[in-house]
Amino acid sequence: MNRSTTPSTPAAAPAQNAAVAPAAAQLQAPVDPLFLAAPQVSTFLGDQPLTNATGFFFERDEHLFLVTSRHVVVDENSQHFPDRLVIELHTDARNLTLSTGFSVPLYVSGAAVWRQGSDGGGDIDVAVIELQRSAFPANAVIRAFTPAHLQTSFDGVPPGQSLLVVGFPLGFHDVLHHLPVLRHAVVASPYGIRFQGHGYFLTDARTHRGTSGAAVVMHDPAPGETTRELPWKLLGVHSARMDMGNRDETQDESLGLNCAWYADILLTLTEPATDETTTG
Repeated sequence: MNRSTTPSTPAAAPAQNAAVAPAAAQLQAPVDPLFLAAPQVSTFLGDQPLTNATGFFFERDEHLFLVTSRHVVVDENSQHFPDRLVIELHTDARNLTLSTGFSVPLYVSGAAVWRQGSDGGGDIDVAVIELQRSAFPANAVIRAFTPAHLQTSFDGVPPGQSLLVVGFPLGFHDVLHHLPVLRHAVVASPYGIRFQGHGYFLTDARTHRGTSGAAVVMHDPAPGETTRELPWKLLGVHSARMDMGNRDETQDESLGLNCAWYADILLTLTEPATDETTTG
């Protein structure tokens, strides 16, 4: 798992056409809070839309953060340089057809606002941005993971453990109720072991562009007092598919494996900001 980090200074196709909400709003059936913890993330350069991705909320000591992949906020290899994100917030817990876009700047006075990390294995593909809760609509409905949701016991995640990846593959989602979709996954490498020396483990799952930044979770059958509202264990942050560089694409299928960065990196990235940790 990730041990030490240091802060620093395109992933999806366009989403579906927006559905039209019914004229007479109707009360919705109860929804698992997991769906309300994972907003869609859209990247922009000015007013120009760039890509779609996934994120999730993480709260620590009354500070609220958006978590996503680092390559969502900047990716030198693909020349992806957005200057803001837009996340979708629900504004009525009983009528999920009601939502609003919330703009999150990536730079303030020319300085990047996200936090990212690295360790002995290199850069970690996770970024966190602190959100100003006071700027949210007063009726915004969100659920957030906390440090208590982090999976800390290695032997509690056996090989083949069933997981879920909560996201927006290719931007696909319930456009009427503004909810993500779930993809089934299993643990594909020993949990707690840094695969090939990097700070991630492998999952076996069908994923697509747009899932970058998704929470990788496991159901918690015995939540505690502080996690009962969101009874899921947070194991990782989905980053990208893993493939072999020498695969014969005409004969060999993709491995279907993915990298999930250990979620304990969030404990470092959400520590109280200092002069050395406030710039992306």
